[in-house]
Amino acid sequence: MDDPIPDMTGTPAGDRDGPSAAGGRDWRRAQAAFDGDLRLHLAELVADAADDLAGDFYRVLLADPEAAPLLSHDLVRTRLRASLAGWLCRLFAAEPLPDFDTMAAIQRHIGEVHARVRVPIHLVGRGARLIKAGLAGRLAASLDDRDRLVQALVHIETVMDIAIELMNTAFVSDLKRETRNEEAYRLFFLSQDLTLERESQRAALLEWNQTVLLALAGGAHVAGAATGAALPAIGRSEFGLWFHHRGSIMFEGLPVLDQVARLMQAIDGRILPEIDDARATAGDIAAGLGALQGAVGEIQFVLKQAFEGLIGIEAGRDALTRTLNRRFLPAILNREIALALRRKRPFALIMIDLDHFKAINDAHGHSAGDAALRRAAETILGTCRGSDIVFRYGGEEFLVVAVETDDAAAREMAERLRAAIAATDVTLSGGAHITITASIGIAVFDGHPDYGRLIDAADRAMYNAKHGGRNRVVSAPTSLTCPEPAPVTTG
Repeated sequence: MDDPIPDMTGTPAGDRDGPSAAGGRDWRRAQAAFDGDLRLHLAELVADAADDLAGDFYRVLLADPEAAPLLSHDLVRTRLRASLAGWLCRLFAAEPLPDFDTMAAIQRHIGEVHARVRVPIHLVGRGARLIKAGLAGRLAASLDDRDRLVQALVHIETVMDIAIELMNTAFVSDLKRETRNEEAYRLFFLSQDLTLERESQRAALLEWNQTVLLALAGGAHVAGAATGAALPAIGRSEFGLWFHHRGSIMFEGLPVLDQVARLMQAIDGRILPEIDDARATAGDIAAGLGALQGAVGEIQFVLKQAFEGLIGIEAGRDALTRTLNRRFLPAILNREIALALRRKRPFALIMIDLDHFKAINDAHGHSAGDAALRRAAETILGTCRGSDIVFRYGGEEFLVVAVETDDAAAREMAERLRAAIAATDVTLSGGAHITITASIGIAVFDGHPDYGRLIDAADRAMYNAKHGGRNRVVSAPTSLTCPEPAPVTTG
């Protein structure tokens, strides 16, 4: 593993981003204003205290649950402590350091290393605070002149802040690049034929299961006697290897990973050893086989659900309504906010919630609810402009991003949507017909860069529409603040 605080003895290559112009000016100004015997005094103080400061710093990090997994006492003792001490001595050297480019390249190199080993960025800030506090205490004890003390403290604060700013800029840049690469790698797997992948892994799981059953039924295992060889572990099977390597990429961030991993651990760690125990009776083996088939069945079930979810979002669309999947909402809203700020043209969010949806499910069944959702989605997509973006926000809720739309235009569009939904006829499987209505909330972008604030405003306006009698449109106030709505019945 690369050092979280790398060796500072050389100047790293690959200065890709270039130094910050503002940082360079601040650095040169700080160096010019801090010269003479006070610089020498600080350099000597840092040289004397650097090892102790580095030791204090790593003692705190080794006790931190986030930082501890990245470190070890041996690594700190043999490499990191001396490296951090050297970095401090170089940062506060006795001779002026007018070469900002060299200093900046070193800080960016450290930030890149932090990104590669995934050191949490806030730990770097905490470390800087610890070091500054340690230096401040030592300076206060060594300087009687208040003006000189303040000058030295300001210099420490400025120099370390510039260094940490450069580190963090490189950290964020490299982490974004790595994240993009990881997502591209995941999308590569998702671009494969997921239906074929699902069937292949279902077959691999059943083949392993059949191998276990054949080993038990082939005469090698009898009540009270172990098989000649251990039963094949699912973790080492073709299915198990696929799951741990390719599956972990495909299902990253999904509950299926923990669910299947737990079931596989139970099979290999408990169920198979109990079946294969020389002391197992016929009853024990039968119970074990029941547990085995139950675990295999559960793996099949959760994998089927997970694959169906991936297949549903493979093209970015909700499988039932063919509207966009909510997972893409942050990226699209961030882009629309950037466009709105640059082009000085607002956009609006229109939150749509189907009224009394629970009553439809209760009275006619979930298939009727699905039919209502599909017809509502068709109506919304058919009513919106081709430039607008429609999401299934959740359950019976839809969200429309109405581009380049002010408050009046958003209100007009929302009323068209409300009327179109109210005129929609839903034909059920038995030939019955039902009608649906919707409560709609509007929020217009007012320049605030937090898209979550805009979504919350549209959501509150929609709930106010429901509370106000349903089948109506309510706009959020221009300030995007409104009182919490009174509770209403679900649907």
